[in-house]
Amino acid sequence: MQTKRKRLYFDIETSPNIGLFWSAGYKQKIDYSNIIKERAIICICYKWEDEKEVHSLQWDRKQCDKKLLQEFIKVANQADELVGHNGDKFDLPWIRTRCLYHRIDLFPKYVTIDTLKLSRRQFRFNSNRLDYIASYLGIGKKIKTDFNLWKDIVLNKCDKSMKKMIDYCKQDVKLLEEVHKQLRVHDTAKTHYGVVFNQDRGTCPECGSDDLRIGKRRISASGTKYIQFQCNTCGKYHQKLDK
Repeated sequence: MQTKRKRLYFDIETSPNIGLFWSAGYKQKIDYSNIIKERAIICICYKWEDEKEVHSLQWDRKQCDKKLLQEFIKVANQADELVGHNGDKFDLPWIRTRCLYHRIDLFPKYVTIDTLKLSRRQFRFNSNRLDYIASYLGIGKKIKTDFNLWKDIVLNKCDKSMKKMIDYCKQDVKLLEEVHKQLRVHDTAKTHYGVVFNQDRGTCPECGSDDLRIGKRRISASGTKYIQFQCNTCGKYHQKLDK
């Protein structure tokens, strides 16, 4: 089967914890037992490489992020590469943590490109923030926001503020793609554009079952083909060389 690399650009916006505390100030310690409402993901925006439309998913009226995560994981699992700015340290750990809370199944590992890591590794910008790099390169600017936007969404469930949040997140995704296009020539490839796969499944290394389904296919930059499988018996993921 011939494949074409699918690169997904994405960004998330998150809510703060809501808690009770007696004092505020510098270096104040607030224990997790003070939390009365856990933080969650407000929205996820994403777009496929070179496509115009930026898609958005948002939490429901009860401020539950389960459905948006279920929908996003379906999309992410189709991608060969996930691109985010600080995605390896912020966005993906957030997504993984919230998926664990909701018992949502997702791959144990994704091929990622983190433009924050790339900017720190290969360049010497005055700031490695996405907004600065985009402005430096003449690409554009982030939409200005302040903490009141988050308060209006979390405390007041304001639809107008939610729309502004979505617009803000979509703009970040657009900037992310354009910044990555400028920086990527200085990065090494992580996947190959297209190779033919076969369908041999083998058995699960965890439990020995041959009841496997294909999770995704990946081609390394050198052209080595891998197929990821998930065991229908124990649920474990594994990958093998495609010969």
